[in-house]
Formats: sequence, C-alpha cells, structure tokens
Amino acid sequence: MVRWGKSTRPFLRGKEFLWQEGHTLHESEQEARHEALEILDYYVKMGRDLLAIPFVCGQKTEKEKFAGAVNTYSLEALMHDGKALQAGTTHYFGDGFARAFDIRYQSKEGKLEYPFQTSWGVSTRLIGSIIMVHGDDEGLVMPPYVAPIQCIVIPIQMAKPGILEQARSIKERLKALGIRVQLDDSDKSPGWKYSEYEMKGVPLRIELGPKDLTKKQAVVVFRHNREKVFVPLEELEQRIPELLARLHQELYEAAKKRADEATVNCCDYEEFKEIMARPYSGYVKMMWCGDEACENKIKEETTATTRCIPFHQEQLGKTCPVCGKPAKKMVYFAKAY
Repeated sequence: MVRWGKSTRPFLRGKEFLWQEGHTLHESEQEARHEALEILDYYVKMGRDLLAIPFVCGQKTEKEKFAGAVNTYSLEALMHDGKALQAGTTHYFGDGFARAFDIRYQSKEGKLEYPFQTSWGVSTRLIGSIIMVHGDDEGLVMPPYVAPIQCIVIPIQMAKPGILEQARSIKERLKALGIRVQLDDSDKSPGWKYSEYEMKGVPLRIELGPKDLTKKQAVVVFRHNREKVFVPLEELEQRIPELLARLHQELYEAAKKRADEATVNCCDYEEFKEIMARPYSGYVKMMWCGDEACENKIKEETTATTRCIPFHQEQLGKTCPVCGKPAKKMVYFAKAY
C-alpha cells in the first residue's frame, strides 16, 4: 500500500506499508455479518496465540467507522506509554458498495442480485505493536512464535575440547524439531553476543561452557526477565519447546496485567479530563449517550477518542457524563496513535 499522509511513524503510520487484506461477497446479510465477526475473532486469537498481545475488541462508533461501512469492528492494544493502537479492523458493508459499483451475482433462482460485502485487514503496524507492548530499555523482546530467531546458541571458550562440537549438535537437534535456532561461533566476546541478541529480542539464549559440558547441561536464559534455567543436554528436545511456551504465556500475562491495571471506570467528566491529562492515561471506560457532539467535545478538550464499543457491556451509570443525557453504551476511551 502507498498512501498520502501528513506525518509518518515507523511501523505505525508509513506512506508505504505491507497489508494483509481480504474482501468477501455473500448471498445474505447474515453470512456477511458472521464473516466480519469471525475474522475479528481470528485476529484476537492471533494476538493471544502468536503475538502475546491482549486485544480489546468491539464495534466502532458512527464517527470512527470506515467510510461507507454499515459496521466497523476493531482490535485495540495498549502500548507501554498508555496510548492505544488500533491493530486491525473488520467491516460489514451491507450491499452499499455493490450497488454503487453495480456488482451483482446470479442467484440460485437465476436472478441478478446485489451481494453483501465484508472487508478486513491488518498491516505491518502489528510490528509496531510488538515493539511497544513487549520491548524494554535493552531493545526488542520478541514473542517466541513470531521471532525470526527463537533460540541463539552461544559457546563459551570455544577453543576448549568438545565445546564447539556440542554447540553445533544442540543447534542441529533443535533445528530438527522445527525450532528457528542459530549458532554464533564468531570471535566476538560472549558478553558482546549476549547484548547483541538481547537487542534483537531473541527469546531464549543457550549458553554452553566448559563447566556446563562437564555437568552435561546447558544454561538457558530468558530474554524477557533474564531468568536462568539449567537444562540437562539430553532433555533439550523436551524442555526448549516447553520454555518457549512458558515465555510466550508470561509475555501475554504481563501485557494483560499492564492493560488491566491501566483500565479505569469513570462516571464524572471532570475526572475523565483529569485522567487524560496524566502522562500515562491508559483506557477509560465510560458511559456515552451516542451523540457525536460528545465525542467531538472529548477529542477537542482531551485529544482522547472512542476506541470501541465492547461487545460485553457494563452498566457504569445511567447518564452520559459529558452531557447528562441518558446513556446508551459503555465505551472505551483512550489517547491513541
């Protein structure tokens, strides 16, 4: 995709980016609506099972939905700085675009009918979400199931008998399991290698030195918390997949804990403005009357926007804190990229 834009942000909003996009046409409204929500569910599972990112998902408001869509649904992720990022969208278009562009199909009865359409997609913006959700001051922290290198084997004192041979054996054994593993047998110091692969976010580092060889073990170091685990060499095939799974789960749980702790309920507009004035504002759940004027007021006074109307609704109050009118929906608000 190439587009015009006033400003760019690396991985988040570029003038040129890669895009996974789908368009489908359906015989009935029911089928099309089901498709849009099913794809949304696939994206949520992708976040949970591959990216280790917990998404908040729901329907966009009329103001924030895709132009021409009947309904737009979005995935929202909370970054380290308390801002939200729209990570993907799905849309139900009805038959509006089909009629506008005269797209028709022949029905079972032989008649020409207008189909019901959907569209959905995610982009390289997901790379930005991985960086900002999991990264730390030392560099990237890659979720193991999408990491280009899942394990790096670093031999220590390579000149010692058996060290390099065993390190190569470890690499081949893990590679045979389908694990993306590399061996760094360059002449750089071990400390240099540790820092280099920490910056790259490699999930597991496998160290092997003379003492480890004597004990018939390897030292496995987690990237996200630097925890060390001593694994017998004969158990590597069993333990490494387990440790990758554990690391993934801990990344997901840490991200979810941060998002949960940064989510507050609010029933007072002055309190809402105070929260949004903080350096770290996070998500605010608040009732809303459904009037676009209140959305505009919130954005003008706080720069926060409606992120989505969650499918699971909570009754936080009976009135909209902005205007005092009867509330219709509970909405997630946040400052966003």
